Amino acid sequence: MTIRIDRVVTRGGDKGRTSLGNGARVEKDDLRIEALGTLDEANAVIGVLRAACTPPAQDTPQPQEVAFLRRIQSLLFDIGGIVCQPDKGPEAFAAGPAAMYVLEREIERLRAAQAPLTSFVLPGGTPAAAQAHLARTVIRRAERRMVSLHRAAPLDGTILACLNRLSDYFFVLGRHLNADGRDDISWLPDSFCD
Repeated sequence: MTIRIDRVVTRGGDKGRTSLGNGARVEKDDLRIEALGTLDEANAVIGVLRAACTPPAQDTPQPQEVAFLRRIQSLLFDIGGIVCQPDKGPEAFAAGPAAMYVLEREIERLRAAQAPLTSFVLPGGTPAAAQAHLARTVIRRAERRMVSLHRAAPLDGTILACLNRLSDYFFVLGRHLNADGRDDISWLPDSFCD
């Protein structure tokens, strides 16, 4: 697919409306635009996470996680491309089952090396782990927005499942980036007033 963008400033959205992929004009707070905007925000947060994980030296090979994060960013664009075209129908995500398989395989690869959970985990630890937890929460919000949209205009159910799996991935990635859970910050119940 070739994409060409000749202009960034179009003035088409100056009055609070924007275009969908099929050319239809909608309000910028439309459920579909809200879902797309949250996907975009998730993608941006993942970009910050990638930057936090990328080795500083040009000749250093990128870790497997950085390459996988780029694939996730492309996956989010694929999902957005489907969502921005309301006429695509509820079975438009043909790559969905394969994406689910790849995500589940990667989750298991990371999880297998991690210490068992004995408590809830607080977001934090290394800067990259904290970014992974932030990505997890933004993906969860994108999932909630997609559920709202799905209720109003059915989407391919694999989109919802894929977002659910992505939040699982970012949880285990956060643990991976905290020395596979050894440097996780555990929740301590009732410790605020100690």
